Amino acid sequence: MTERVGIVFVSHSSRIANGIVDLAGQMASSVSLVGAGGTDDDGIGTSFVKVTEAIEVADGGAGVVVISDLGSALLIAETVWDTLPDEKRAAVAVVDVPFVEGGVAAAVAAESGADLAGVVEAAEGARAAWDGADRWSGSGSTEAALDAATATDGATATAEPAAASGRHVREVVLRNRDGLHARPAAEFVKLANTFPVKVTVNGKDAKSLLGIMSLGLTAGKTAEIASDDAEGAAAVDALAALVESGFGEQ
Repeated sequence: MTERVGIVFVSHSSRIANGIVDLAGQMASSVSLVGAGGTDDDGIGTSFVKVTEAIEVADGGAGVVVISDLGSALLIAETVWDTLPDEKRAAVAVVDVPFVEGGVAAAVAAESGADLAGVVEAAEGARAAWDGADRWSGSGSTEAALDAATATDGATATAEPAAASGRHVREVVLRNRDGLHARPAAEFVKLANTFPVKVTVNGKDAKSLLGIMSLGLTAGKTAEIASDDAEGAAAVDALAALVESGFGEQ
């Protein structure tokens, strides 16, 4: 199996570190996710030894990204990085990003096979992923939205005829009860990353987990999956089919 970039979560609390490992692990089961939380005696604080050991455990050969929860946790992570041998330091990246959002985005990118630079980019994308997001207002019930999604007979996806530019578009209605929440969104993004073309969902990059989640696509919402790439039809159709499948949640 392809080596994956490992992720270390440095927190002032072992419970928080283990919690984010558990959360990210639901979407990145093949990635080495290691928590380094608390002091050496498991109190509130950080530990040089724990961070050092976590980096060793997480490193499967493709590098390690270290993500921290608060300023002093970042400082301890940077201190550990400074003490690493030159060859090891080149394969370890300490990033200052939102702990949960950046951590989950990094884990999904690693699960998709991204290299060290790609995982860092995904984590750093957490800073801007929600900018301009069209948040769901919460009006109406999930049940009502589901009724709207299932009221029509036949397929819920439509495809625009391919334009001369090669643009391909599919519109699909979210049928699964919780829409594109974390786990389905991660499945969607991982599938999108298997294609070399650019695909968007309601204008957001289909390969960005946080971008997709920021759309607030709950049950009954419509997603426009599109690609301007002449070779993008296969990707659009595959992603539309995944949404239509209900992600196994129907």
